[in-house]
Parts: sequence; structure tokens; C-alpha cells
Amino acid sequence: MGKKVVIDRAECVGCESCVELCPEVFEMDEKNEKAKVVLPEGGDEGCIEEAIANCPSDCISWEDA
Repeated sequence: MGKKVVIDRAECVGCESCVELCPEVFEMDEKNEKAKVVLPEGGDEGCIEEAIANCPSDCISWEDA
């Protein structure tokens, strides 16, 4: 069983740090001013881990796929 990256959008403050660090995995939802995951089961794991570590609201995490 794999894992996928998720964002708790209720907790997201829209800082865009994840988008800057991992643009292939995250992008901004301009309508809601929150980040969203566009590649939940792909992307560079190291990049995703860095986005998780740098998220000021701790809203990014791994979930079992």
C-alpha cells in the first residue's frame, strides 16, 4: 500500500511555501486562496518532505493511499 500527500485546507493559510518548494505537486487555488495537491501520489518525496517541514500551519501530511 502506498501513501499520498494531502492538505487540510481548513488549516491552510495560503502562504504558498509548498507551491514554491514543490510546484509539480502543489498549486494555489486562487478562488479560495489555499494550496491544493495536484499530484497526490507522485513527485519527489524529498521535496514533499521539505514542504511538510516548512508549512507554517502544519496542514500537509502523508496518508495511506
